[in-house]
Amino acid sequence: METKDTYKTLAKPSEEILYKEKNSKFFGYAFPVTNEDEIKNHLETLRKQHHGAVHFCYAFQLGTDKIQYRANDDGEPSNSAGMPIYGQIQSFGITNVLVVVVRFFGGVKLGVGGLISAYRTSAQMALENAEIVEKTIDIFFKIDFDYKNMNKVMRIIKEKNLSIISQNMNESCEITITTRKKNAELIFDIFNNLFEVEVKKID
Repeated sequence: METKDTYKTLAKPSEEILYKEKNSKFFGYAFPVTNEDEIKNHLETLRKQHHGAVHFCYAFQLGTDKIQYRANDDGEPSNSAGMPIYGQIQSFGITNVLVVVVRFFGGVKLGVGGLISAYRTSAQMALENAEIVEKTIDIFFKIDFDYKNMNKVMRIIKEKNLSIISQNMNESCEITITTRKKNAELIFDIFNNLFEVEVKKID
């Protein structure tokens, strides 16, 4: 079985969309995110932007191997907002993403079914409005070696087309490289078999 080493995410935040249902207004947003701090920042920004809004419902998913997700109804009836939003993240097959739907209440209750439909549609519109890109899952290695072994290390990096993330060249050298997940084992073995060169995976 071939290792799956790509994932889909957003290229950049989507443009704001507006969905209206019985006088309620739903503003939908989608953001690429990599950690919970970014998620908090986006939510805080939206709260400042939409003073009179009653509900800031959202869902996010982070990670490629270990998936972390959360769906938040923010005061709407249980599972009527966060889960329909999360369902759209799943149906678009994306990760490292936050989708927020901000609701301004229009005075008419929508009922649970109406809410589910409105939040789902708003999330879908936000994601349809976003640019989805495919990225590779990359693995990072740190390579330690003496300066005299520089040429053989560099030759492999060049031959295997590896990206150098950082390098520190003194008496002893340290290079951090990255490769696609599906090539990671092979790359590790090549460096591991080199005399006087140490390689280790960085998490």
